[in-house]
This record gives sequence, C-alpha cells and structure tokens, in this order.
Amino acid sequence: MTTQTNSASPAAPPHSLPLGKLLVLACAGFVTLMTEVMPAGLLPQISAGLGVTDSLSGQLVTAYAAGSLLTAIPLMTLTQALPRRGLLLSALVGFIIVNAVTAVSDLYWLTLVARFFAGMFGGMVWALLVGYAARIAPPHLIGRAIAITGIGGPLAFSLGLPVGTFLGTIFGWRLAFGGMSVLALALVLSAYVVLPDFPGQQHGKHVSIRHVLMLPGLVAILSTMLIFVVAHNILYTYIAPFLQPSGLTSRVDLVLLLFGVAGIIGLWLAGTFIDRHLRVMVLGSLLVFATIALVLAFATTSPSVILVAVVIWGGVVGAAPTLFQTAQAKAAGEATDMAQAMFVTAWNCGIAGGGLVGGLLLDHIGPASFPWAIFALLLVALGLATVAKRHGFVAAKP
Repeated sequence: MTTQTNSASPAAPPHSLPLGKLLVLACAGFVTLMTEVMPAGLLPQISAGLGVTDSLSGQLVTAYAAGSLLTAIPLMTLTQALPRRGLLLSALVGFIIVNAVTAVSDLYWLTLVARFFAGMFGGMVWALLVGYAARIAPPHLIGRAIAITGIGGPLAFSLGLPVGTFLGTIFGWRLAFGGMSVLALALVLSAYVVLPDFPGQQHGKHVSIRHVLMLPGLVAILSTMLIFVVAHNILYTYIAPFLQPSGLTSRVDLVLLLFGVAGIIGLWLAGTFIDRHLRVMVLGSLLVFATIALVLAFATTSPSVILVAVVIWGGVVGAAPTLFQTAQAKAAGEATDMAQAMFVTAWNCGIAGGGLVGGLLLDHIGPASFPWAIFALLLVALGLATVAKRHGFVAAKP
C-alpha cells in the first residue's frame, strides 16, 4: 500500500539497501497488523472482560477495518502536501493512545470507538509504507525494499499474534494491548531518529477516483480481492469458536503460529514466481482456498486435518496481498498511488464484511456454516478472476 512517490527527495538514494530504515518501516507494519488482529486470538477473554458475546467481541476487528476503509482515501487526499515523516509519526503516536485506551477500558462502546480510531491510524500507515520504502531505496532495488518492508505483516501473524495470544491468555488480554502501546512508543522514537523526511505531493498532480476506477481491469481486481478477504475473515475472526468441535480451542496460539509461518512461506513463493506466473498463481490460490473450505466443511472434528488445512490456508493468504497488489499496479500504471489508497479501503472493507458475516453466521447458524459460506464466495471470486484475462489478471508474455 503506497502513497505519493513523485516528490523530490532531500538526498539521492543509496547504492545499497538501507536495511535499518526498511526494518523500521517493517516494524510499523508489524505494530499496525498486530493491533488489527489481536482480538481474533483473545476473543473469549475479551468477551468475558467486557461482558459481551463472542460475536460482539468480533466486531472489534470490524470496527478497526471500518476506521481504515472509511478514512484511508479522504485522509490521504487531505494530507497529500504534508511532510511524510511527520504524518507517519502522527499515525504511530495514535497507536500508543488507542491501544492504551483499549487496555484500560471497561466499556464496550469506548473500546469500539478506540478500535475505529486504530483503524484510521492503520490506514494512514499502510498508505505510507511502500511509498516510503521506494523513496529511500536505490531505483534498481525498489522491489526488494518493498518486500523487506512487507515482512512486518507475516511476522505479526507468525510470531507476534501467537505470542500475544499466549501472553494474553496467561496474564490477561489488557496486558497484551498495553504491551502494544509500549512497542508503538519505541517505534515512534526509532522512526524519528532513523527515517529521513520527504515532502508531500506537489499540487496539480492529483488523480480522481473516477478516473482510476475506469482503468481496464482495476474493478475486477478490487472486486476479486474484496471477496477473497471477506471469505478469509469469516473464518479468521472467529477461529476460536470454529475450533471448538476439534478440541483445539485451547491451542489457538499454535494454530495461529502455523498459519503465520505458512504465510511467510506463501509470501516467499509469491515473490519468487509472481513475475512469470501471476495469473496462474491468482487462479490457483483461489482454487486451493475453495478446496480447503470443502475439506474443513467435512472435517470440523479432526484436529490433524484442520492443522494441515490451516497451513495451506496460511500459505494462500500470505501470498494474496502481493498477488493482488502486483496485478493492481500493472493495471493502474501511473495512477498507482490513488489505486493503492483504494486497495487499503477495499481490503479493510473485506475485513469488516468478514467480521459482520461471520458474526451473523455464528449467532444464527453456527461455526459449522463458515466453510460453506467461504466456498460459495470463492467460487464467485474465481469466476471474476477467470473472466479478467485481458485486463486485470493477465498471463505473462513469453
């Protein structure tokens, strides 16, 4: 997810990768995603602490996503001319505040409001990270720089979330969110010292939303991605209730660890083959995910089958952002900046939609309905991606 990259930088980029600066950006992505998905691993504890049902606790994820999807494009439009470092630091300071409020709040509505603002700050961070990485890297290493910056997300799934879930289960979920505030504070200090500043976008170079949406293939890409994210978050947000028939509810931390490690492997595979096999990988990922949904539908009581399915599911989800962003960048061309802001909005809309749909299914039908809903959604996504062969998910030329 990116922002403007056309403004002149204060100094020429180095000839090698500035790893220290890129790792600070990766840590920003880590903190952002950890804050977003933390409730998924601590759903029963949060429900008990706030005195609400699991489905209402799941809306804490929905509120975060709503904050991002409703504010990403307007905020990035309004702040185009502002210096980039100050904007990034402001968003990170916001994480200190909202996680602290979440840690001490006994009121569900206040926690929900804090999560909405967390999503707003998260949308700003994701809209800045890739553009920042592109500015501080040499031109011939920009792709690798963006990959390093993006590792914060998979690490949040594979390492941060299982550890946070484990500590939150033992010491309480409030301590987990308090620890996120401390981590965000350390990140603010590091970013202030390490990251250079860059000017904002020059006036007269804005691109309208309507113009971007009219680009061939872009609507198909965003629609396919949206459906994919909804399907994923139906299960991911309510993974604890889904695991109950298999007896894995007490090992949510292990399940999330396997999911995250598989996500890193999926990201590596995407980076290795995406330039030559983008279309094949997109279609294959959707087909594999749909197959996994069918397997889960018939194996809700089998721990071993579920763990294998989680690993494959994690690999698919780990590759997905890179696949969809690459397709979107190819379709958007010079309008990539605005398209990336729309990507942030659509992605978080999918998270919110998954939380809402999953909550309704959980309350009215039960968690056994999750795989069937996911399978139906993925069939639609697979149809859209298959049709978008001329524009959108285009096969690479020999």
